[in-house]
Amino acid sequence: MLAHWRWWVYPLAAFFALSLIGVLLVGFAALVTIPTLPSLEALTDYRPKIPLRVYSAEGILIGEFGEERRSVVKISTAPQRLKQAIVAAEDDRFYQHGGVDYLGVLRAAYSNFTSGGVRQGASTITMQVARNFFLTKEKTLTRKFSEALLAFKIEHSLSKDEILELYFNQIYLGQRAYGFAAASRVYFGKPLQDLNLAEAAMLAGLPKAPSRFNPVVNPKRAKARQLYVLRRMHDLGYISNGEFKEAEKLPLHVKRESQEFAMRADYVAEMARQAVYERHQEDTYSKGFKVYTTVRRLDQDAAYKAVRHGVMDYDRRHGYRGPEAFLALPANSQEREEILEDALQEVFDSDDILAAVALSADPKLVKAYRKGGEIIEISGDGLKFAQKFLSGKASADKQMIRPGSLIRIRKSEKGAWQIVQLPQVEASLIAINPKDGEIRAMVGGFDFNRSQFNHVTQAWRQPGSSFKPFIYSASLEKGFTPATVINDAPLSFTAEETGGDQWDPRNFEGSYEGPVRMRQALAKSKNLVSIRILQAIDVQYAQDYVARFGFDPKQHPAYLPMALGAGSVTPIQMAVGYATFANGGFRVSPYFIQRIEDERGNILEQSKPAVAGENAKQIIDPRNAFLMTSMMQDVIQRGTATRAKQLGRTDLAGKTGTTSNYVDAWFCGYQADLVAVAWIGFDNPKSLGNNETGGHAALPMWMSYMGKALKGVPVAVYTPPAGITTAKINPETGLREPNGSITEYFLEEQLPPEAEVNVAAPAEPMIDIIKELFGQ
Repeated sequence: MLAHWRWWVYPLAAFFALSLIGVLLVGFAALVTIPTLPSLEALTDYRPKIPLRVYSAEGILIGEFGEERRSVVKISTAPQRLKQAIVAAEDDRFYQHGGVDYLGVLRAAYSNFTSGGVRQGASTITMQVARNFFLTKEKTLTRKFSEALLAFKIEHSLSKDEILELYFNQIYLGQRAYGFAAASRVYFGKPLQDLNLAEAAMLAGLPKAPSRFNPVVNPKRAKARQLYVLRRMHDLGYISNGEFKEAEKLPLHVKRESQEFAMRADYVAEMARQAVYERHQEDTYSKGFKVYTTVRRLDQDAAYKAVRHGVMDYDRRHGYRGPEAFLALPANSQEREEILEDALQEVFDSDDILAAVALSADPKLVKAYRKGGEIIEISGDGLKFAQKFLSGKASADKQMIRPGSLIRIRKSEKGAWQIVQLPQVEASLIAINPKDGEIRAMVGGFDFNRSQFNHVTQAWRQPGSSFKPFIYSASLEKGFTPATVINDAPLSFTAEETGGDQWDPRNFEGSYEGPVRMRQALAKSKNLVSIRILQAIDVQYAQDYVARFGFDPKQHPAYLPMALGAGSVTPIQMAVGYATFANGGFRVSPYFIQRIEDERGNILEQSKPAVAGENAKQIIDPRNAFLMTSMMQDVIQRGTATRAKQLGRTDLAGKTGTTSNYVDAWFCGYQADLVAVAWIGFDNPKSLGNNETGGHAALPMWMSYMGKALKGVPVAVYTPPAGITTAKINPETGLREPNGSITEYFLEEQLPPEAEVNVAAPAEPMIDIIKELFGQ
């Protein structure tokens, strides 16, 4: 009996002895390891890498820059359903254990033993926080031991909600998204508060394997994981049977785009990024800076649509160029779909201009394959633009639209598909507040993803006739008046006079009117009159004068072609220049950043613009600005921009601009509180085509923008400043006449004489008369 008792007491004693040794060894290891554990300062003073975010004036996100997309939120503001989904998926005993879930360890060990491999882990949420902040992901006993000890330390120092908050904001969830707030926007394009149960379960399933369960890359696996999370929530009593079944059937609308914002203001966002980087270098992308810009949603949306429509209208006028490329389509349907998907993944869409591959094509119907497997049909009016490439009349077979042709499609305003093409021409639009230079809208090109070159700030182009107002303004300083009569007649100049070749300038329309008043000449954009004005006031004086408006004199050589805008400007320079006429003669500086904040909302920088009439520098007489505005109103009322009368406003002023051979087309114009400049042209300068003038190609963009931006804004009244008077004049001579048929504005000290003067003399004597009249 005693011997039998010894048989089981000795093994038991040995087991307890070994267990004691094990406990002692673990205790010793803990004593050795604990001092080497990292400080929890990274948790108690949590400073995650937060990207630079750029906002509109209203606080709408327009850009985000950083390696990690992250939005830090308080766990108290997170949806309850999402928190329950996370706990159900990752650690259902989170609120019961002390950092290490022993029951979970035993359950995982049993599951792995019975399955013959590692199928289930036992990491708690606290252990994952320890690993994510302090440890590597290598699968070793040493790392796992340190992870457990750190979990105990974390549980001792932080509350459960604080631990869950760290996990909630730090965990990686794929697509460069860190934390659930960022993932919600990346995958579903919505804030956390708008997630439904199905979406919450999908996100909660990502931490286990973000790449494997990514709904963008692996929708089937993501769906399976989502259903697992929903079942766990149901088993744990978080959701009812009805909620489970409803969530199970809900379709998931996952965003396919890698980046998308409520407003399209990429060029503004990029300028903000550059500005912050100049100040903060690499901290730009991790310190959570917030940049609030001056652009407004209404204005920016209107400007973006104006440029897109203007460019597409121009492109349609010049015809279809044929398919972009061709793919050889295999007969096997499954293999064909794989090839099509791979090919279309390499081709970018431009907003609503989508890439597609023709599957069949004839003059009446084109069937095409869209990314994601959608088959679309185009017929009727949708084929008109490309009709000659479907009718067998193309200049070469390779230009025909046929199976395998890479084409572009877009939905019409009526929702029908149509064949279009990516335009080759570029365009830009800038709008500013003339009072202080605040940029209200900026579109630097047709598509930022195609070209990051900002045509508003970086493109140096000839302004053509849109530069004439600055020459006219200079002439007012020299004694000219809107009623001054100048001969519109041919001229010829030597190379010495022009700084180039022999020059025989012509008016745009090729005709000449003889003596015309300066107001008429500007409205009709008479080139020969502008040249004679520049001759009279001296080119050197004009070069110095335009510098007041912010133009670089080096870009405007002191030669006569300056009168026709032969120098180089940027659209933003033109906007600032025209702002001077709109604000009464003050020089303002353009700015697009209202303020910059740090991650805690502390203001680091605040804009302090110079304001017209307060602290901005006055660069021209307010009377000069008034007279120029009055003359440029005539450009719209009866000149080269009469198309703008369609807007139904009497407070608009501006000037068209068309350069030689129709290379650049401009319209620069304003209302009392808003200046806008529209430009269109090719990056590699070449002709836009016959009759593609500023009034035809650029003005429609300006009108489209101004029509929306000024909707509901009262019509402004331009009150003559002190020192301006009116007088009746003879429209033929420009001289005062008691019974004159026209009333004109003048400076009080520059009223024209009543004496008869032969102002209809030949061209060269006319210059002498002008100089004699105005003391030159």
